[in-house]
Amino acid sequence: MSHVFYRHTHFQPPVAARGEGVYIIDAAGKRYLDASGGAAVSSLGHNHPRVVEAIKAQLDRLPFAHTGFFTSEPAETLADALVAGAPQGLERVYFVSGGSEAVEAALKIARQYFLERNQPERRRFIARRQSYHGNTLGALAVGGNAWRRAPFDPLLFESHHIAPCYAYRDRRDGESEEAYGMRVADELEAKLAELGAETVIGFICEPVVGATLGAVPPVPGYLARIRDICDRHGILLIFDEVMCGMGRTGLLYACEHDGVAPDLLVAAKGLGAGYQPIGAMLVSDRIYAAIAEGSGYFQHGHTYMGHPAACAAGVAVQQVIRDEDLLARVRRQGETLLDALHERFGNHAHVGDIRGRGLFLGLELVAERTTKAPFDPERRVHARIKHAALERGLICYPMGGTVDGARGDHVLLAPPFIIEDAHIDELVDKLGDAVDAALAS
Repeated sequence: MSHVFYRHTHFQPPVAARGEGVYIIDAAGKRYLDASGGAAVSSLGHNHPRVVEAIKAQLDRLPFAHTGFFTSEPAETLADALVAGAPQGLERVYFVSGGSEAVEAALKIARQYFLERNQPERRRFIARRQSYHGNTLGALAVGGNAWRRAPFDPLLFESHHIAPCYAYRDRRDGESEEAYGMRVADELEAKLAELGAETVIGFICEPVVGATLGAVPPVPGYLARIRDICDRHGILLIFDEVMCGMGRTGLLYACEHDGVAPDLLVAAKGLGAGYQPIGAMLVSDRIYAAIAEGSGYFQHGHTYMGHPAACAAGVAVQQVIRDEDLLARVRRQGETLLDALHERFGNHAHVGDIRGRGLFLGLELVAERTTKAPFDPERRVHARIKHAALERGLICYPMGGTVDGARGDHVLLAPPFIIEDAHIDELVDKLGDAVDAALAS
């Protein structure tokens, strides 16, 4: 009997024994093509020698030093690298151990920023429905994933939600993408008028929505309009790039595609590429200055933040991405994978949309393509696809509740940046078989 508390008490997972490039091999020797990087984490695949060696070397020098007393060379080097490639204005990096921690830090520093500026009345956050920002209570409070929020609603602080930018379902007949983007972005303006902009701290969103919607990018002009609204009302713009950032879309930061810079940006997952647990909050110079010139102290912290071995892994990941020209590879292989998905599923009776950027792609499953009607949630199509894919040696990331938190199914794909053409063929073949098997059952 195992004493491990698994994510699902009715599922005994296989034991992962080793990794080889884009594959995980279990204890029985079965090979699984990791087409989702776990949860968009393993961007370099498994067991990249340079990253492993960097971690070993750091452990030989210094395993741990508490940031209440010390900084470390890996933390300084990684912060320099992240800022060098960051959107304009982001000048400081606060390291934590994962995405939810990074979001919590962003929410706290956003509130403290306005305290330092003598605006204590600012207490609210606005986010979007069908978003996901993490599983800690603060992150859940701003998140718009109804299924994850529901059990803990009484514990969550006040936040408010507007429509997602989800053109496949919400764009009206005859409405251009640009007009649609302006319409849904203007919901932020309306919400600020309703609440009183002077009571709002900030707006948080994923530049490309990950787990909850399945790799949905914004339409042209949407994020620029959001930035303009935030600026006019003096509220902060927070980009959650925990899943979509760190090269996943083909640029280091996903918001670069839209040319929009936030006041705060959070990253994780691909930052350490699975080799160490690490996340980061990037802070604009004006937010840092408000604290530096005010109390001088960010009232927050965790024991393992800025962990030297984790930062050493992050430095190595950045070096590999640069030296192996992996951002260009993500863009190239993303197009190859997108073409292959369109060839296999473009005319599939139950695939309504194929979308995404780079190696961050999604398929939305529908009961009927013309009406876009979702499957009955009782069928649990996403769960059936996951099971069928695992049986065939494929790891993908299906989710339910795509439409409204209860209805709808999608499959998220986020394979390692090192994926080759032969792997793409294997991925699409196995996914096609898994989808067909799940829908036939």
